[in-house]
Amino acid sequence: MKRNIRSILGLMVIVAMLPSLMMVTRSQTTFAASSDPQAFMNMTEEQRVQAARNMTQNEKEMIMNEFSKQHAAVNENMNETTVTNNTMALMGNFIDAGDGFHKAEGIAKVINLADGRTFLRLENLKTTNGPDLYVYLSVGKDASDIVNLGRLKGNIGNQNYEIPAGTDLSKYNTILIWCKAFSTLFGSAKLSG
Repeated sequence: MKRNIRSILGLMVIVAMLPSLMMVTRSQTTFAASSDPQAFMNMTEEQRVQAARNMTQNEKEMIMNEFSKQHAAVNENMNETTVTNNTMALMGNFIDAGDGFHKAEGIAKVINLADGRTFLRLENLKTTNGPDLYVYLSVGKDASDIVNLGRLKGNIGNQNYEIPAGTDLSKYNTILIWCKAFSTLFGSAKLSG
């Protein structure tokens, strides 16, 4: 009889604790991803977006803070002999996201090459680093209508991104440094001629 009562009580305790155990497991999973920036970066794009959806705001801030301490410098050249006459080139200066944490400065230029290709050149870029940063051409300061130019190569320095042929730069005239996983603007530059 005592044995049956102990078994029943033990089962009741397990059943009562099950929701708490499930929450701890979910929290540990997202915390593990957020506390290890390299593990977060080793995930696929879809996994990073999904992990970000499951993170608390504190976990997101923790991973953003961790990445902001890291810097990746890039210094790509643009061969001047391949550049066509760019007297009417589009340019813009980066501005911060306006939240006091995500900062950006530098110049964005559209450069036409003699072979017909067009590039976005980021010069003297210095932006807060983040976990999943991309360079987008956009119609405004959000990522609802974009042309994805690829992952940001580094948060400091000069870098080039090929613009797909046929892209309407009168429509997609805003450059975004955008964290895809957290849907967060880091900085933007409005192109003008």
